[in-house]
Amino acid sequence: MSREHKKFERLILFSEVANQLSFTRAAQVLAISRGYLSEQIRKLEQDLGKHLFIRSTRSVSLTEEGTQLLVGMNQIKSSLLELEREVRHDNDILEGTLRITAPSQFAQRYVLDLCSDFQKVYPSITFSVDCSYTPYDLAKNDFDLAFRATQSPPQNMVAKKLFDYRHVCCASPKYIAEKGAPKRFTELSEHRCLSRTLKAVWTLSEQKIEVNGPIAVNDNLMLKNHALHGKGIILVPEYLVDKEIAAGQLTSLFDGEIQPDFTIYLIHPQLIHQSARLKAFIGFTQHYFKNNALEDTESR
Repeated sequence: MSREHKKFERLILFSEVANQLSFTRAAQVLAISRGYLSEQIRKLEQDLGKHLFIRSTRSVSLTEEGTQLLVGMNQIKSSLLELEREVRHDNDILEGTLRITAPSQFAQRYVLDLCSDFQKVYPSITFSVDCSYTPYDLAKNDFDLAFRATQSPPQNMVAKKLFDYRHVCCASPKYIAEKGAPKRFTELSEHRCLSRTLKAVWTLSEQKIEVNGPIAVNDNLMLKNHALHGKGIILVPEYLVDKEIAAGQLTSLFDGEIQPDFTIYLIHPQLIHQSARLKAFIGFTQHYFKNNALEDTESR
C-alpha cells in the first residue's frame, strides 16, 4: 500500500474514533483490533506532528487540532458520499438496489408491502431496508431515501409530503365493557393507560393529560397487543391500529376531537442525476399513498 493510501486509511480510522470518542467502540464498528487501531492513530499523529486525542484511563476527547481535523474529514466523507450517489444513480436502467430507512412500525405497516408491490412491476430492483427510529442524516449516511414522521423536514434534503396522520386513543370492546369509555380527555387519568412510561403525559389536540398505567413498554406493537387483550387504553399513530379499528377489535375514542399532528415525508438528497429506479420508486410511492389516503378518507 502506498504512503498516500495508508495516510487516507488512517484518516478514516481517526474519523471513526473521533465520532465515537472511544477506541473500543470504534474498533468494534470498524471490525478491527483495538491494538491495530491505536497503532494507526499513533502513526497518524507522528505524521502530522500533532496530538489529536487527549487520552485518560476512562475517556477520550479531541484536542483543538483533532477537532479541526474532524470537521475537515466529515466534509470529505460527505463529498465522497455525494459523489458515490451521483455515480450510482447516473443511469437509466431499471435495476439495482435502493437503500431505504424508515421507522420500524411504519415499515411494518406500509414499506414492506410498498416494496413488494413495486417489485411486481420492476422485478430487477431490490431493496435494503433499515427499520429503526434513528433519524439518520442522509448527507452522512448511505441511504437513497428515508420515510420520516416529522413536522419539520430537513432543509438540506428534498422532502415530498405523503400524508398527515394523527394519534388515536383506543381500547378493546372488552375493556370498554368492563371499565366504560372516557367521555372527556381529563377522564383518562381515571383509566388504565398503557404507555412507554408508568407516568406519562399525553398530548391530545394541544391538551396535555397526565395518565397512569400498571405497565410501561417502550414498544407500540406490544402496547397494541396489550390493548387488544383488554388490558387498557393506548395512544398510538392511527396507521398502526386502523385495521384493528376497522375490524372492530379496537374502538377509537374521542372520534373527531383529535387533530392530525404529524406528517409522513419521503426524503432524499438532491441529486444532479436521478437514476431511473429512484425516479420510478418516488413516483410509485406518491401514487401508492395518494390512493391509500383516498381509500382511508372514503372508509371513514
